[in-house]
Amino acid sequence: MADQVKIHGFWYSPFTLRVVLTLKLKGIPYENIEEDRFNKSPQLLQYNPVHKKTPVLVHDGKPLRESMIIVEYIDEIWPQYPLLPVDPFERAQARFWVKYVDDIIPVVGALFRSGGDEERKNIIAKIWEHLKVVEEQCIDYEKKLFGGDTVNIVDIALGPTIKFLVTIEDIIEFKILQAEKFPHLHTWFDNFKNVPVIGENLPDHEKLIAFLKALIQK
Repeated sequence: MADQVKIHGFWYSPFTLRVVLTLKLKGIPYENIEEDRFNKSPQLLQYNPVHKKTPVLVHDGKPLRESMIIVEYIDEIWPQYPLLPVDPFERAQARFWVKYVDDIIPVVGALFRSGGDEERKNIIAKIWEHLKVVEEQCIDYEKKLFGGDTVNIVDIALGPTIKFLVTIEDIIEFKILQAEKFPHLHTWFDNFKNVPVIGENLPDHEKLIAFLKALIQK
C-alpha cells in the first residue's frame, strides 16, 4: 500500500512552501488541505495542539510539525534527491545556516506588519544585516545553489523566505534585495527560481501580492 501523505497549510506561507517544494523535488504525491488562517480546521488543532500552526505533515496518520523538522523527516523517509549533505561536518554546517534563516523570518514578518516610516526603516536595516551575513559568510560564489548544481536543505529553507521578502518589496514599493548590495544572493535566487520543479511550484507573484495586501487590511 502506498504512503498516505497530507499537508495542512497555507498556500501563501513560506513555511508551507518549504514542505511543498521538498515533496515536489522528491516526486512524492500528497493531498493538500488548505487551511483558513481565521478558522483553522478541527484536524489541524488536533494534530498541532501545542502551537496550533501550519504546516502539519500527516504521514500514514502520524502528524509532524515545524517546517524544517518535516523537511528532514521527508529527506530520511524518501532518500531520492537527498537534501542533507552526507558528510557530518557539512551536514552540521547546513543545519547551522537553516537555523540562521529561521532567525531572519520574524524580522521579515515584522516588515510585513510594520506601520510608520521610521519603524520600517529600522526593520529594513535589520534585514540588511542578516542578508549581508548570508551574502558574505554562507554563499559559495563558485556554486549555483547551496547544494552545488542541485537544491539542498539550505536552499529549501532560504528560498521561500526570499520569495516572501521580494513580494513584500512590491507591496511597500521599496527594493530590499538590491543586486548591487547583494550580488551573489541575487544571482542565487535567480538560479533557485530557474530550477524547473521550484519555478513551477512557487506561488504566482501577482496573486500573492493581492492576497497579502488584503491580509494586511484584515
